[in-house]
Amino acid sequence: MASLTDSHFTLFGLPEQFAIETNALDEAYRTVQSQVHPDRFAAAGDAQKRIAMQWATRANEAYQTLRNPLRRATYLLHLRGIDVGAENNTAMEPAFLMQQMEWRENIEDAAAAKNVDALDALLAELRDEERARLGKLAVLLDSGANQAASEAVRQLMFIERVAADIDTQIERLEG
Repeated sequence: MASLTDSHFTLFGLPEQFAIETNALDEAYRTVQSQVHPDRFAAAGDAQKRIAMQWATRANEAYQTLRNPLRRATYLLHLRGIDVGAENNTAMEPAFLMQQMEWRENIEDAAAAKNVDALDALLAELRDEERARLGKLAVLLDSGANQAASEAVRQLMFIERVAADIDTQIERLEG
């Protein structure tokens, strides 16, 4: 039996890399869940029920982390001893800083004009940018370029926040 302290990858029997087969992850998750689901331990003692609950919680957290590419990347970097430090490391390349300022200005302009179509177009642009950057992130992580991957993760976190801001603006205008 695995240990509660094993990595998420070990828990699901997956290679410790960014590129994972989502079907394999889903299947491994279902297998682990079927073994540890608290309902299986309904007639067991309190200690066994508690352990089953810990395992079920652990499996859920691991699955949610590995399922989300950005969380998976951050977790991989953590396993490699690298703290992405998104809260206190905001240093980014100047071209990206200029791009994010442009996105913010375009969001403000579109929101002020109550232009949902422009916001939708910006959101689509951000999603395309996110997909392209996730592809590059995969190469960086799987080749061991951890510092560059760390900056890429911080940039992707920013893109996610901007996309969420656009969603909020769209909801506000349509609500």
